[in-house]
Amino acid sequence: MLRYFSILFAVILSADDSAYRASLAKWRQERESALKADGGWLTVTGLFWLKDGDNRVAGVPGVFQFHGGKTVFRTDRGVAVTSAGKPVSSIEVNENSPLDSGSLTFTVIERSGRYGVRLKDKNSKLRRDFHALRWFPAQESYRVQARFVPQMKQLQIPNIIGSHFKMSSPGYVVFKLNGREMRLEPVIEEGENELFFIFKDQTAGKETYPAGRFLYADLPRDGKVELDFNKAENPPCAFTPYATCPLPPRQNFLPVRIEAGELSAH
Repeated sequence: MLRYFSILFAVILSADDSAYRASLAKWRQERESALKADGGWLTVTGLFWLKDGDNRVAGVPGVFQFHGGKTVFRTDRGVAVTSAGKPVSSIEVNENSPLDSGSLTFTVIERSGRYGVRLKDKNSKLRRDFHALRWFPAQESYRVQARFVPQMKQLQIPNIIGSHFKMSSPGYVVFKLNGREMRLEPVIEEGENELFFIFKDQTAGKETYPAGRFLYADLPRDGKVELDFNKAENPPCAFTPYATCPLPPRQNFLPVRIEAGELSAH
């Protein structure tokens, strides 16, 4: 009887592992598809900071008139530019109102009080030359249960363009990895309903992206958070020099190698 239950337990474990690996493979494929999609990070081909007054951006058929944090785009005569599929000649532009012209999409973003035109091109060289993401082999040991400690506060998060911005942090998680106790502080992005970890470990600059990696997790349940480092991913700036990625705060530098998740893009 004991041997029967041992075999049954092993079968259940094997089924759970197979289901998990299938789910992880699906998640990784969806991530790659999002990168390669129209409007994905592989299409980002420019970021041009605006100055007060009229601004022209190479390849964009019109003028960006910027003043006091407001940007109005005026289309060059005889050129088709659309917003939500409708032709426009003059329109206020912000991050939620992209404009299209041919293979180009462009909008205006704000970062720490600076405003810039973000340009995307469906025919970008980055997109054409991209092959596939690379990953560490999936390892169950990097799927850990963490204890969540509530502690609402604001974190100063640095970014790759040299400025800082505030993000809300609901607390921190404590977990064990390879026998060592670790701690990470997540933030919550505006409008999102999940924990966002910006971290760096000892694989950075070797197998993984030098600046660090991202990890998303569900909100705490019964004081617990599952951290699946097999889903650790590169930030957008690993794929395009025109992203404005947040960087890990010092307290999220881990003194261990996390040999899980996405490998360096190069």
